[in-house]
Amino acid sequence: METSRRVPSEPSLTVWSWIFPVTYLLHIAEEYWVGGGYPAYILRLRGVHLSSTRFLLAQSIGFVLVVAGILLARRFKFRNMMFVILGAIVVVNGLTHTLTSIRYWEYGPGLLTSLLVWLPLGIAALLRFKHHTTTRRYWVGVAIGVAVNVVVGVITMKGGRLD
Repeated sequence: METSRRVPSEPSLTVWSWIFPVTYLLHIAEEYWVGGGYPAYILRLRGVHLSSTRFLLAQSIGFVLVVAGILLARRFKFRNMMFVILGAIVVVNGLTHTLTSIRYWEYGPGLLTSLLVWLPLGIAALLRFKHHTTTRRYWVGVAIGVAVNVVVGVITMKGGRLD
C-alpha cells in the first residue's frame, strides 16, 4: 500500500483553505455582474432559462458546500484530498469557461477569473498535493472533482432545477 510522501505545514494548509472560498466569491461576482451576467449569457447561448435568483441560490449552496467540505476535511484529516478535489473542480470549470469562449469567439461571464485565477490555482493545487496523498487517492479526488462539474453542468442546463 502506498503512503503519503510528505506532510504540508499547518500554515500552508490554512492558506490553501482560504484561497478556494475567496476565489469562488470572485468568480461568482464576475459571473453575476460582468458581461450581462451568466443567466443572460446561458439563455442567449443555449436557450437555458436560469433566473438570477436561481443562479445566486445555486452559487450560495456551492459556496456553503466548499466551506463545509474544507471544515470537514480539517476535522476528519483529509485536507490534502479535499484540495485535490477542489483543484480538479476549478480546473474543469476554468476549462469549460475558456473552451466555451473560444468556441463562440466571445467573452463569457466568468472567463477572466477562470483564466487569471482558477486555472492557475487549480493546476497549482493538483501539482502541490499530488505528492501529499497516495496515487489512488489522488486520482479518486480528481475523478470526484470532474464528477462535481458534470452534476453542476446538468443542473445548470436544466435552468437550475433538480426535476
